[in-house]
This record gives sequence, structure tokens and C-alpha cells, in this order.
Amino acid sequence: MPQGQVVEVPQDGLTTRQRRSRPLLMVHTGEMKGKSTAAFGLALRAWNQGWSIGVFQFVKSAKWKVGEEAAFRALGRLHTETGEGGPVEWHKMGEGWSWARKQGTESDHAAAAVEGWREIRRRIEAQTHQMYVLDEFTYPLKWGWIDVGEVVEVLTARAGRQHVVITGRDAPAPLIEAADLVLRTTKVKHPMDAGQKGQRGIEW
Repeated sequence: MPQGQVVEVPQDGLTTRQRRSRPLLMVHTGEMKGKSTAAFGLALRAWNQGWSIGVFQFVKSAKWKVGEEAAFRALGRLHTETGEGGPVEWHKMGEGWSWARKQGTESDHAAAAVEGWREIRRRIEAQTHQMYVLDEFTYPLKWGWIDVGEVVEVLTARAGRQHVVITGRDAPAPLIEAADLVLRTTKVKHPMDAGQKGQRGIEW
């Protein structure tokens, strides 16, 4: 796709404008950092377009504060006060549970993840947002807590103009197959390889 030009124009009966405006299902997977960061970059662009943003974090503890959350909550307040940008909602699905599984049983975590997905499904069916960020959503899919087939069915059948970006390692094959855009982050070098821990402003 050199210089933003498509390689081949499909014979799908759509005009260039219609094809360009189709909502996207995007997956950011791979072992290296940057998957969520890239997704939040997309959400920033969406906010600037005045779109409604829904962020749903799945495996970060409710106690874990990330810089993006503070920034998007501030942007949400700015929209409420001035009308600039779009509305923002940020949800920690099943607050208090995390990938470390330090609180509650596995069945507790699974139940919380399922309820989180049900809320997202309700919103998609109601066409609540124009941009959904399902952060670290691949993990409850990988662990079998949420049915991958149901997720793919709901996301591919979504109505209206609802963009969805999903982040996390080990994205299941059916989700990758259904997606319009997939990126896989690969580590070349990382400061942790040299014994350096994460730092403010870079990791959070």
C-alpha cells in the first residue's frame, strides 16, 4: 500500500466513498509493548472528530492508574464543558480483578469478564459509541472465559458506524480472521533486557 494507495479495488459494488467509510474491526496483538498505546492514539483521533469514545479495560487492576485514563477523563470533561471533541467513557470491567489474579477466584474473574462483555454487547447493539477500545480483551478470550465465536459474531454483525479496536497478546485466530486491520508488535530491543524497570511517562 505505497503512499496510502490501495493495491487492488474489490468488485464489491461499493463506491470509493462508501468503502472508505466502512467501520473497522482492528486487532493489536503481539508480545511487545505499544498495543494499547496505539489504540489510544486512534481514540484520540476519534475524539478530535467528535465521536463518542468507549474504553473498556479488561485485565488491569482497578488500582492501576494509567496516564491515558487521566488524559481521556480530562478530555471527557472538556467536551462536557465546552462541546469540543467527543464524549468519553472509561470503564474497568470487573473492577478489582487483574491478569495477576491476586483477588478472588478464577470463577469470580470469569464472571466479571462475561458481565463486562455483555455490557459491551448491549452498547454495540444500541450503537452507543463510534469508537470502542477493548483493552487487553484477548486475555479473557484466550482463557476461555468469553466465547470467541460469540464475540466474532457480534462484532462482524454490528450496525451503523462503530469502529472497534482490541488489544492484547495471543489474539485468537477467528478474531484475526474477522478483523479488517491486524498489527503484531515484535520486540527488537527493550530496556528491561538491560535490567531497567518501567518508568513514569513511558509505561504509565
